[in-house]
Amino acid sequence: MLTFVGLGLFDKDDVSVKGLAAIQKADQIFLECYTSRLMGTSVKELETAYKKPVHPLYRDDVEQHPDHLLECAAREDVVFLCAGDPMVSTTHADLRMRAAERGIATVIIHAASISSAVCGLSGLQNYRFGKSVSVPFPQKNWFPMSPIEVIAQNLQLNCHTLVYLDIQNERYMTVGEAVDLLEHMRKKKSLEIPLYIGIARAGSEVPVVRAGTAEKLRTEDFGPPLHIVVVPAVLHDMERAYLERFAGL
Repeated sequence: MLTFVGLGLFDKDDVSVKGLAAIQKADQIFLECYTSRLMGTSVKELETAYKKPVHPLYRDDVEQHPDHLLECAAREDVVFLCAGDPMVSTTHADLRMRAAERGIATVIIHAASISSAVCGLSGLQNYRFGKSVSVPFPQKNWFPMSPIEVIAQNLQLNCHTLVYLDIQNERYMTVGEAVDLLEHMRKKKSLEIPLYIGIARAGSEVPVVRAGTAEKLRTEDFGPPLHIVVVPAVLHDMERAYLERFAGL
């Protein structure tokens, strides 16, 4: 049995009662550590809370070499933990399909995700979001323009864009870094982005939400990670009022 358990947004207390019951029953616990992170806790704290070892997994462990995990799940109750909701990431859907091909039963226990939490924090209406996009750290001779192309398509449709920010080992992209990269891209494409929304530490007791121009968000102190950015389309009156009240627009 392979059970996918979402841990929610920020710390060890965000997991559901159903998810915690699955963890307590499991023979083995694996924690996916590359698509997102719970910044309000650590692997050691999770092990203390669960009273069991927690085995971290990284991209290659899940995408290229999942055999050990699947072999364990074929003979034991295995829990696969991840921040947010388990099936928001396509790599987790792929893992579930691989398990099914081996005849391994799977269960999904859902949890809060940034894709829904961003609506409550920003006041943007969830049905107005188009395709989301990720902004990676540029590498030598590699500066992908696909993020701004998706944003441009969404703006043409009057849709908001949720922009996921890169995580590389212990390096976390900030709102300011993301805005700089997007501004560089949009100038090359001759695209206007009059408004950005930056969000930090969703799910914590003190999330930060700020809305404004690129110049304004570059000067804001969003504090520690994780950060995320939204490029909104034309705002509905209620969306604008919400951002004025809660995000300093």
